[in-house]
Formats: sequence, structure tokens, C-alpha cells
Amino acid sequence: MLEGVIVKGIGGFYYIDTTRGVFETRARGIFRKEGIRPTVGDLVKISILDEENKKGSLDEILPRRNELIRPRVSNVDQAVIVFAAKSPNMNLDLLDRFLLLAEEQELEIVIVINKIDKDNKKEYENPVMVYHKAGYRVVCTSAETGAGLQDLKRALDNKISVFAGPSGVGKSSLINAAFPGLELNTGEISEKIQRGRHTTRHAELIPLSEKSYIVDSPGFTSLFLNHIPSEKLQYYFREFEPFVHECYYNGCMHINEPDCAVKGEIGKTIDPMRYERYVTIFHDLKNEEERKK
Repeated sequence: MLEGVIVKGIGGFYYIDTTRGVFETRARGIFRKEGIRPTVGDLVKISILDEENKKGSLDEILPRRNELIRPRVSNVDQAVIVFAAKSPNMNLDLLDRFLLLAEEQELEIVIVINKIDKDNKKEYENPVMVYHKAGYRVVCTSAETGAGLQDLKRALDNKISVFAGPSGVGKSSLINAAFPGLELNTGEISEKIQRGRHTTRHAELIPLSEKSYIVDSPGFTSLFLNHIPSEKLQYYFREFEPFVHECYYNGCMHINEPDCAVKGEIGKTIDPMRYERYVTIFHDLKNEEERKK
């Protein structure tokens, strides 16, 4: 038995990266019978059927540390959430929603602000300050000029990283600039709608080094958070964490309650606009919960 990681799955074939190369395998029928779906990122054991032509049988899936749904990938260490400084303009509400999903999965998070060369007024610097203050690692980059690429490469070292973010922010171009030779597909921004075409078709682990992989995932412009209980939302805003248990009332949601320690930090350690987005998302979740009753 040889251990490896699934780097790609297409048409019932699973490609396993091992110390002896990449093997093309088919999964045993028992997985289908038990409703188990092999997933990119799975650590697996395979039997070698043809060493010379790198053919094998996928026999066992080892326990997963985590599993993302979109893109469908497992055992991810960190989320690299990419937004553009300009073209398209930064949507902080959407950024917060990406952050919430990554926080829920307990992933390490790196925020990348790309295309800083297009922001002549350097308006991106304010969001950088806000998210850095909230406790996030923020890397500012330009695939065009090469700015920040070394910082990005260091952030990816020795990790399985999923790249996420809306279409058109330059995820594939950024990866290609940082790692020449990968040649990921890239698409151009539609000038009319300021939104990129979906150029990445499926999740795939791309090896950067022996223990470093990236997942270039399809872009999308809206995220649904309805599976997150409204009362748990507060725990996914990092800057709330030091204060959530200091409120006067147990179970404080930091909305209308008096003597709220979180609200007392608005404008100090908590950015007012981040707090407003928390309130909006909280009410969205609460309304959906009421609707389902």
C-alpha cells in the first residue's frame, strides 16, 4: 500500500500524488456502495497495479481534518481570499462573507488585495488597516508589477491553501505571476459588467513543492450563510472575541442589548462598518431562521 493525496478527480479517475510519482487510479466499488465520495485533498492509500504506467487502485480514504463544499476539497490548511483593489471594486460585504465561511471551517486565513497598481488613490489602504487591526494577515499584491509576490509565496509555504474570491480579481494571474510555469487558465474582465468569466472549471490541487499545494477554485459573486446559526455569528468576527463574554447579559447578541461590551468598542477596536455588516448578516440569518419555523 502506498500513501498519497488526491490532486485531481475527472470522470471517475483519481490522480494520487505520492513519493513515487502521480498514479492514475479508480476508486473501489465499496466507496459508491457506502455513499463515500473521494475528494481532492483526501489522504489515501492505494494499491499499485502497474508501476511503469503509474496505474493503481484507490483502496482507503484516511480521516479528513475538514471538508469544504464549494470548492469541494478536503484537508485544507488555509484560505487565501483574494479581492481586487480596483477593477472590480472591492466589495467588503462579500469579503466578510468569505471570511465567515473560512472562520467557520477553522482555517487559517490570508487576505490578498490584488491589483494595487490600478488604485492610484491607494483607497485599498483603509480596508488593509481595518482587517489587519481585526487580526488578519493581509498581503497587498500586483500580478502586473510583481509587488507583494514574495510575501504571498511565504504565506503559501508548507500548506494546502484554497484560493477563493469573486470572479475577475486575478486569482489565476496572481498564481501564475508568483509561480511561473504553472500556466493556469486566465480570463479577461468584461468591461461591460466588470465581472470576470469563470475560467477555473474544477477543484485541483496544484503542487508548488513537496508539501505545498494550492487549490484554484471557481469564482462566484454571492455566498449563502444560512447554515450558520445566528447566535454563533459573533464568534466568527475576530475582533469581537475579547469582549463577547464581558457583556452584562448572558447570550448578548450585541444588537439592541444595553451594557454591551462589544458595542462599547465600536470606533475603538471594532470598525463601525464591520459592525454594521455584522448586524446586517445577523438579521439575515435570524429572518431565515424565523421563516423556516
